[in-house]
Amino acid sequence: MRRNEVQNEPVSIEPATQADATLLANLLELYIHDLSAAFQIEPGPDGRFGYPKLPLYWSEPEKRFPFRICRAGRAIGFALVTRGSPASDDPDVWDIAEFFILRSYRRGGLGRRAAELLFEHFPGRWMVRVSLGNRGALPFWQAVVGAYSSGRFTVREREGTPHAWRDFSFSTRDHGA
Repeated sequence: MRRNEVQNEPVSIEPATQADATLLANLLELYIHDLSAAFQIEPGPDGRFGYPKLPLYWSEPEKRFPFRICRAGRAIGFALVTRGSPASDDPDVWDIAEFFILRSYRRGGLGRRAAELLFEHFPGRWMVRVSLGNRGALPFWQAVVGAYSSGRFTVREREGTPHAWRDFSFSTRDHGA
């Protein structure tokens, strides 16, 4: 499939249920593998990276929101959204904790559209945090947040280990953007 054909395919965000836990855990392995070079993450003795916070997305439903990102009914990624952010004192700010699109679906606009759908699903103030070590994510989020907010966002850099972070803050279109 050519890239422009992928752009024309609709993408959706579907709330993930407990029945999707294995699917998300498997996609998280691919996501963490992608990040392992920048963060020097090592797999455990079982060969898996794991994501200990995943069960919290079903035990804390008022604070954590898991989504499957789908195209033509198939999961092509995921998003984990939280109410509140480790980079903000605002308990009501929306935060993208994790966001992943399978490599074969990247660079066709599907990730951008999925992010926009998340912003529309949760109107209000948003924080998108990106590690400076995650070089592929930086231009993606800069472009997505810039386009979505029509350039009305703030950027803050803060220290972190092993890399500093860049935080993008903005409000959704129907929330004073």
